[in-house]
Amino acid sequence: MSGADGTLAGVAARPTVSPHQRRARLVARHRLTPARRTDDVLAITDDLVALHSTDPVTVHLSAAVRMRTPRIGALDAALYDERTLVRHHAMRRTLWVFGREAARLAHHGATLDVARVQRRQILQQLAGAGISDTEAWTTDAMAAISELLTDAGPLTAREVGQRLPELAVPVPLGRGTYAATQAAHSRVLLLMGFEGRALRARPTGTWINGQYRWAAAQAWLDGGLGEPLDAATAAAGLARRYLRAFGPATRADLRWWAGWTAATTDRALAAVGAVEVALDGATGYVLPDDVAGDDPVEPGEPSVALLPGLDPTTMGWKERAFHLDGEHARALFDRNGNGGPAVWVDGRMVGGWVQRADGTIAVRLLTDIGAERRALVDDAANALEKLVGDARFSVRFPAPIQAELLAAS
Repeated sequence: MSGADGTLAGVAARPTVSPHQRRARLVARHRLTPARRTDDVLAITDDLVALHSTDPVTVHLSAAVRMRTPRIGALDAALYDERTLVRHHAMRRTLWVFGREAARLAHHGATLDVARVQRRQILQQLAGAGISDTEAWTTDAMAAISELLTDAGPLTAREVGQRLPELAVPVPLGRGTYAATQAAHSRVLLLMGFEGRALRARPTGTWINGQYRWAAAQAWLDGGLGEPLDAATAAAGLARRYLRAFGPATRADLRWWAGWTAATTDRALAAVGAVEVALDGATGYVLPDDVAGDDPVEPGEPSVALLPGLDPTTMGWKERAFHLDGEHARALFDRNGNGGPAVWVDGRMVGGWVQRADGTIAVRLLTDIGAERRALVDDAANALEKLVGDARFSVRFPAPIQAELLAAS
């Protein structure tokens, strides 16, 4: 029998979360309004689960835009002095910056699956270099590198090769036009990173540099990445953090973000007791204590932010219609789904930006946001210019709008 509202009698209708409510959650939880900003970079990182670090510029600018007193060096202090943050490969083979507990969850809930694939690939590459017993060779190489890093690290891959020249065997990579070689110890270091035996320490240059020194995990962090955790428990913990930051999200969103199989995604959603909610034409999930509507946002407080390429907010969902006009996606994302530097206003992606050779921040808006918000965007661009100062950087995964803005300079 149907009730007056058309639902089956005795069966409660799914709560509905509107696009407006989703944007309100996004703005508040991702600290995109002045009232939500903080200088606690660990809190910023945990609130977003993790910061993308494939492009070294991203982590610094992602944190700075959410700080009350933006400071580029704040991430360096947390990563390399206090070591409350750690850089580690995890979901989708992406390099991230995590708080330590989140790193532990990601390592056991996602990274180790990636590591098994990487180990098979690297052993095949070592075999191609003429190494017969690749397992034994790799075990011995890891032991030698671990001892060196513990005694003399952090060291760059080049320095490891200089001190352990017997491990610097040329390894063939790729085929045909893409054929290249790399020293075997560099491949082993990469595998040690995936397996949590080695961690990336300070870069060799400034904050825009992506070549890192390596440290033995146990020497860099007391206890390394923490006590072992079974994969299902870790995946549930990671899903809980994701839904807290990005929920409501669809099953496809979580699966894409974590790089999981459908089965792992379903088990993780079940393990956290995720509640189904009705979105605009889709089914979303939230945590059991998170079904209510809007997050509180200061009355009338505008939200304007220039987020860097691959910012966690930009990359948090596979299905983005609630915050992005479909016609604008081709301008703001590359063909592989990598989001470039973007202008966010009141929870929507509305344009892109780029740093030009003279240091100016050039902005292009794709929708009308009104004179008041446009003035705030200009203020944000000027503030970003001052923050970056004399540093010049390029985006590793530029979206079409950045190339157009550079061409117009």
